[in-house]
Amino acid sequence: MRFDPIIRSLLDTDLYKFNMDQVIFHKHTDLCGEYHFKCRNANVRFTPEMVREIDEQIDALCTLRFRKDELGYLRSIRFIKNDYVEFLRLWRPIREYVTVTLNDAGELSVVVNGPLFSAMQFEIYLLEIINEVYFRMTYDYDKLLKSAEERLDKKIQAFREGKYTFKFAEFGCRRRLSREWQDVVVRRLAQETGHCVGTSNVYLAMKYDLTPIGTYAHEFVQMYQGIDSIPLAFTNHYAMQDWYDEYDGDNGTALTDTVTTDLFLLDFNRSMVNNYSGVRHDSGDPYEWGEKIIAHYEKYGVDPRTKQLLFSDSLDFDRAQGLYEYFKDRSKVSFGIGTFCSNDTFAEPLNIVIKLQYVNDRPVAKLSDTPDKAMCSDAEYLEYLKRSVAFRLERGVTKGRRRP
Repeated sequence: MRFDPIIRSLLDTDLYKFNMDQVIFHKHTDLCGEYHFKCRNANVRFTPEMVREIDEQIDALCTLRFRKDELGYLRSIRFIKNDYVEFLRLWRPIREYVTVTLNDAGELSVVVNGPLFSAMQFEIYLLEIINEVYFRMTYDYDKLLKSAEERLDKKIQAFREGKYTFKFAEFGCRRRLSREWQDVVVRRLAQETGHCVGTSNVYLAMKYDLTPIGTYAHEFVQMYQGIDSIPLAFTNHYAMQDWYDEYDGDNGTALTDTVTTDLFLLDFNRSMVNNYSGVRHDSGDPYEWGEKIIAHYEKYGVDPRTKQLLFSDSLDFDRAQGLYEYFKDRSKVSFGIGTFCSNDTFAEPLNIVIKLQYVNDRPVAKLSDTPDKAMCSDAEYLEYLKRSVAFRLERGVTKGRRRP
């Protein structure tokens, strides 16, 4: 390897990976998944040298195991169950599940294929590796680091001067400049602002005695599209039902936009409204979304001030402050801020994702409230999903029976 190992702990990932995996471990071990990498930036080219480094970093990742202290930390998280931690004691990332290739145009392809409970864990590790390799091999890293330090200093000063008054969590794993830089960012934001209430990075939460923060991602709802017995337009309903059944109302922030927020609200009935502590925004206009959610709570006679609106879509601190000022007297408002914390430099950050594309050989898709964010390898299936969602929305159907 040209660089030291980028991933040195299997806790160096987002909390929601363990949250989702625990549900899969208890309820859906028969599912297999296939994930595909995508870089949304125009004119980004990877090189054969980068691919060799990425491959070697994945090799190093797959030598890791959970250490005793790491397993002990996971047990200390109130909603992580002991049988799942014992499974992780035996689990390891399997190299054969990951394939990395490069075409003549410099477009990177990464495919992860395996049992879903194992394949899903690769996403964050791979994004951390790809992003760091790209920036270290494309730019002068010391210059990047210097600009990142200068910008972080200004952010911290803005909190001290009262320009920013909101609380937030650092969500920067997947697009961070480097492992070392995310460590600095989390430590300084937590210790020097008083406004960083936690991080999605489980390792850094353990290291700095912070709250690990996260619930579930789009892939959790997507995976139900691959279960034959579930009607396609009701996958969000069954995903939320399984989540509540697993966590008994704890760990209860629901993601609204996997198959559009409008469809989500059909499933977010009185029972779900009361059982979930809040909802997370990740696409579409955040102000329109917030108004829609508040109206939904009020429809059921629930005081929105008792529920959380968590914003996490491409935020910087100015946008977060604006949302906070607008909603702070009407709801609990919180923020998950990623790239702006962990990779804010003079260089344009990569907009990279690894998304679930197939479950048990069936295509799955995310629709989102921003059409450009839709990602599906099967265009025919994507159109079918859109029609299924539209059909249910047109009729306002609120109940769907699971097929035997």
